[in-house]
Amino acid sequence: MSLTAGIVGLPNVGKSTLFNAITKKNILAANYPFATIDPNVGIVFVPDNRLSILENIYTPEDVISTSFEFRDIAGLVKGASLGEGLGNKFLSHIREVDAICEVVRCFEDEEIIHVENSVDPKRDIEIINLELVLADLEVIENRIGRIEKKALTTKDKDSLAELSVLNKIKDALLNDIPARKLEYTEDEELIIKSFHLLTMKPIIYLANIRESDIGKANKYVDIVKDYAKKENSEVIEMCAKIESELSELNDDDKDLFLEELGINESGLDRLIRATYHLLGLATFFTCGPKEVKAWTFEKGTKAPGCAGIIHTDFERGFIRAEVIGYDDLIACGSEKEVREKGKMRLEGKEYIMHDGDICHFRFNV
Repeated sequence: MSLTAGIVGLPNVGKSTLFNAITKKNILAANYPFATIDPNVGIVFVPDNRLSILENIYTPEDVISTSFEFRDIAGLVKGASLGEGLGNKFLSHIREVDAICEVVRCFEDEEIIHVENSVDPKRDIEIINLELVLADLEVIENRIGRIEKKALTTKDKDSLAELSVLNKIKDALLNDIPARKLEYTEDEELIIKSFHLLTMKPIIYLANIRESDIGKANKYVDIVKDYAKKENSEVIEMCAKIESELSELNDDDKDLFLEELGINESGLDRLIRATYHLLGLATFFTCGPKEVKAWTFEKGTKAPGCAGIIHTDFERGFIRAEVIGYDDLIACGSEKEVREKGKMRLEGKEYIMHDGDICHFRFNV
């Protein structure tokens, strides 16, 4: 899968520190704007407790997690849509991702410069989101300018349909409503897909707090949550500095550190899982004595499409899928018991895969 999530925000809100933790790479994290110019790319492994349970059942030689891509995109500033702070270049990088993780500073620290000279999460979010709206508005208005005359003069069906959806999005953007909040027909979705609109991308807000605020009430986090609630977005609260320290520890030391902090799991693990689901992704497994492996697929994909993720020949020559539900395997205790109890299913080309399916694909090329 090539789906990606982009980390965005104003300068000096903790994006690169978070990215360091995500990828365990030593990316430049400096206390001045535009320390990051080109988007850094890293692959993250999705935490999945099911893998360790499958490992105990199958005792394979190897266990492989599923993964997806994060990109650290340089800090935006007010006026980015007009080119401020190299903004056009950064906005083009955001167009390339499928989902957005927007980092919001929720801590005060006189030693770390804030580009707006004060801590105000609502203002910061609105600066970023307005720049995304303005950038999309420019794209939409330019396209309307190119097709409007032809559509109205020739009454061409396709041109009129495109003009209609473009005007619908333009009206929403002029009222500060992101394109993702509108409802579309399947035909309208096909029309606008090629525009890669920034405000069509789903968003998770990441509230970056101080270590001393972990587990405590935080007025800035509450502001972020109130804002996100209005647009049905999720908020993940974490301390990027702590996450960076956690990323350097082995599993045992990490668990001990989390216990000392009084939390059950790292914010990074929660962010990765939340982003994975925000991208519309799910996991199926292939299991055997050589390997237990998690595979990423887009929700709604049929069995042949998932087979093709493993190898194109599997999809081309697909015959059927032998499918075991994860819960059935756990209830029975072994694949042998699943088969004896008749819980293994034979599924054909129209079967829509479910998260947790354990599959063996039959094919003939």
